[in-house]
Amino acid sequence: MSGAYLLIALIGIIGMIVQGRLKSKFNKYGKIPLRAGMSGKEIAEAMLEAHGIDDVKVISTPGALTDHYNPLKKTVNLSGPVYGSRSVAAAAVAAHEVGHAVQHARGYRWLKLRSAMVPVVSFSSKLISILLIAGIMMIHAFPQLLLAGIVLFALTVIFSFITLPVEYDASARAKRWLDESGLVTAEEKKGVADALKWAARTYVVAALSSLATLLYYINIYNSRR
Repeated sequence: MSGAYLLIALIGIIGMIVQGRLKSKFNKYGKIPLRAGMSGKEIAEAMLEAHGIDDVKVISTPGALTDHYNPLKKTVNLSGPVYGSRSVAAAAVAAHEVGHAVQHARGYRWLKLRSAMVPVVSFSSKLISILLIAGIMMIHAFPQLLLAGIVLFALTVIFSFITLPVEYDASARAKRWLDESGLVTAEEKKGVADALKWAARTYVVAALSSLATLLYYINIYNSRR
């Protein structure tokens, strides 16, 4: 199992590096004012209007890097540093989250699949830790318990990989609209792309980390003999 431990540790280190770079990028672009002078809220509302979406609200949510789109409530939730900020970083994040709203409105298949999995993954996440820990403790007497935990954990791994095209597509939509709208200069466009690139990489690392962890538990199950 040393190989599995090494892989998990390696991905963990990469994850910390990526997270550090992400914070650094957003700190950098958060200090660069947008020439158009629009806030994150205004950028989001303008993009929604441009796509003919009038049933989605832009609201503020507590915290930092807590920005997300809620398909059930149809709200684009922007964190404080993004909602009222008039920076390149705020424009990037706001447009990205609206990108998800556009996906929802257009019936983007990967988002539909991801949304369909949410209830199952949410239910599974409540049982996974219990099943995996109990399964390891009872590996010889009741190996089926660990197997059940592995199957449920595999669902979360699939979910994390399905999230990748959803996030990359939302960023592509954001960059394309910001460019076509003329709200960003050529230099600002580079900043938007750079910020979104590092944000997307956090999802890649998360997916790889979940896969490595799954392989670790599979290895334990196969080694029970």
